[in-house]
Amino acid sequence: MALRALLVVAVLLICVSEVPSNVAIEGETNYLDQVVSNGGNRRLMQFMDCDGLCKVRCSLHSRPNLCTRACGTCCRRCKCVPPGTSGNREMCGTCYTDMKTHGNRTKCP
Repeated sequence: MALRALLVVAVLLICVSEVPSNVAIEGETNYLDQVVSNGGNRRLMQFMDCDGLCKVRCSLHSRPNLCTRACGTCCRRCKCVPPGTSGNREMCGTCYTDMKTHGNRTKCP
């Protein structure tokens, strides 16, 4: 009986002393901080400023309008825009890196 009571107390202590999982990594930039409600169906979705992020991403591109349009499509579909003006595409995952144009070229800048 005492062993069972000790086991119950140990389980309760483990449950109470749970480590928080939302600890931010130092220096990490999170573009998905804002959460908004999707109308009346109470489903939560992440809000991204695709236009602003793509404008920064394509600011040094040789064809900024074309780049911004492609980046906007990728941002809306993949919910991600890599940091910087070029490179870092792998940070957005396979959705961003594997998207192709009709000519079988990479779509996302």
